[in-house]
Amino acid sequence: MLVTSVGMNTTWGEMMSHISRDTDEQTPLQARLNKLTSSIGMVGLTVAFLVLVVLLVRYFTGNTQDESGNKEFNGSKTKADDIVNAVVGIVAAAVTIIVVAIPEGLPLAVTLTLAYSMKRMMKDQAMVRKLSACETMGSATTICTDKTGTLTMNLMKVTKFWLGQESMEQSSPSISPYVLELIQQGVALNTTCSAYRESPESKFVFSGSPTEKAILSWAIHELNMDMEQMKHSFTILYVEAFNSQKKRSGVLSRKKVDNTIHVHWKGAAEMILAMCSSYYDASGLMKDMDVGERNTFKQIIQVMAANSLRCIAFAHKQLSEEQYEDGKEEKRLQEDSFTLLGLVGIKDPIRPGVKKAVDDCQHAGVNIKMITGDNVFTARAIAIECGILEYGAENINGAVVEGEEFRNYTHEQRMEKVDKICVMARSSPFDKLLMVQCLKQKGHVVAVTGDGTNDAPALKEADIGLSMGIQGTEVAKESSDIVILDDNFASVATVLRWGRCVYSNIQKFIQFQLTVNVAALVINFVAAVSAGEVPLTAVQLLWVNLIMDTLGALALATEQPTQELMKKTPVGRTEPLITNIMWRNLLSQALYQIAILLTLQFKGEPIFGLTERVNDTLIFNIFVLCQVFNEFNARKLEEKNVFKGIHKNKLFLGIIGITILLQVLMVEFLKKFADTERLNWGQWGACIGIAALSWPIGWVVKCIPVPEKPIFSYLTWKK
Repeated sequence: MLVTSVGMNTTWGEMMSHISRDTDEQTPLQARLNKLTSSIGMVGLTVAFLVLVVLLVRYFTGNTQDESGNKEFNGSKTKADDIVNAVVGIVAAAVTIIVVAIPEGLPLAVTLTLAYSMKRMMKDQAMVRKLSACETMGSATTICTDKTGTLTMNLMKVTKFWLGQESMEQSSPSISPYVLELIQQGVALNTTCSAYRESPESKFVFSGSPTEKAILSWAIHELNMDMEQMKHSFTILYVEAFNSQKKRSGVLSRKKVDNTIHVHWKGAAEMILAMCSSYYDASGLMKDMDVGERNTFKQIIQVMAANSLRCIAFAHKQLSEEQYEDGKEEKRLQEDSFTLLGLVGIKDPIRPGVKKAVDDCQHAGVNIKMITGDNVFTARAIAIECGILEYGAENINGAVVEGEEFRNYTHEQRMEKVDKICVMARSSPFDKLLMVQCLKQKGHVVAVTGDGTNDAPALKEADIGLSMGIQGTEVAKESSDIVILDDNFASVATVLRWGRCVYSNIQKFIQFQLTVNVAALVINFVAAVSAGEVPLTAVQLLWVNLIMDTLGALALATEQPTQELMKKTPVGRTEPLITNIMWRNLLSQALYQIAILLTLQFKGEPIFGLTERVNDTLIFNIFVLCQVFNEFNARKLEEKNVFKGIHKNKLFLGIIGITILLQVLMVEFLKKFADTERLNWGQWGACIGIAALSWPIGWVVKCIPVPEKPIFSYLTWKK
């Protein structure tokens, strides 16, 4: 053996370098969340700074009064201790605003949602290896899927056999014994599969690739081939292994009985046909293959492929000693002037449920692209059977291409045509990687399914790599983000639904959280600027933050996926995290809360005849109860019925109960800590009544249509 390259210079090393380089690429959601949190942080800091300045100015200009009605700051007469205490109080109010403005609960909500979904997806036959893949799948716009084992069952069986231009019944007695023996040689010697049985009475056990197993099983059971005897009758001189470029494998052998030398090729029918100049008919006569005959064979192959059969051909040639000696140095098998022995059609039935899953994905606006090593006709037939292609539409706009054709396009042509391609046949792993790169450059969020080691670069390159748990190699699994445990495309559709559920739950929490933030910020800012005091104290705001962030996150993170999620278009990379619908919902609720609480802040005491402390408690209590009622509104971003399916989410109801219980404790029993006064039944009734108005307001607001174009896109300057 001559070693020509080692380590990273080998094909394997090159592939591993693709896989092992760690991409620091952010997921679409991470990029959106980073943008959102930095924007919210800036707004919070600005408001806090303004409140700090206003309160300090009011204090030092003598515009604030203590409880007795005296000026708090009286120049040099005021004690240093009092000034320090007042300034500390003002700084505390400003810091509290920052705490309320920045959504600390967001990372918790995201992590909870992902962890919960990950656990539930395991039951749906999807093992998540990378947590962020759950939400990325929700943004997916394109899925590039394998055929064998994913769309089909990977249970290959020979269903058609052609000898010459005649279709044979499996064990037809009219086959020439000479041709039959040549076919048996071609199967037994040129295979990577093995057949084993313990005793002559027991069944054969086959091991190897599904295609090889199907052919070997057919030869043993239908052609009565004796594998062991065949192997002992020949000496193998040279083997050319199957590879994904040539799509064929060959063997050079010497027959021990008469020392004759034979070359056998087996592989993709159109590849083998191109090597042949003659063929055997059923009676064993060798006939020349002219252009007409060749076209007849091509039609036979096309018809088999159109019936979604994988077409494999066998070719044979006997060499003289001189020819063998001449070719010995080259270390490669001859590839011309062969005789075609026969064709077999192998059927791989489609998995049950695949058509519906493909249909679901397409209805959800996700493009399905099938990438396979099979020839164009087989690929097209399977794609039509699965619903990836519509019957009759397969030739329109270049929906079906071959890997080589795609590879030879210029970069501009690829970018132009990649969206229209639905099926790529006769593709190599490199073509798959190339397609993924093109789709990503066009702004798609790409999911890729694959099971082989050679799929690893494409799995790594994709936004979400989905490997197969049964057929998949360890390298493929290591390179993927999610492992589909049952190798079924229907599970890919389930993962898509869960991904959308995760994204939707995060949006629900953001809408809920921002309503709290906007209302608290505006109320405290307006009150601080106009009255010089903040109605919601530091402890109260932290309490709101605590129950809303942690309990709210937990309640909204555990919403189950619904079928409605699969009726929307995918969000892709560019859609904003806060949609126009969310702005409509959160601003309406925040404005209602601001209006109520500012009315109470400035006119509550004379209207209801309350003391200042009771009025402040009322403001705090209504604010918290508004959030509790608004949590129901946040369950459904678009639907008017916010109670739909609520009985299924026991955790949500439990959290609402705990929140209310804790609020009662806070108001009624923790007076000193929370700076509250006890409320009577009437006041509690008023609080609940005012807060409950969030529901009808939410219902009415959802009747208002919103433009589809993101609201902030109207604000960007046109160049």
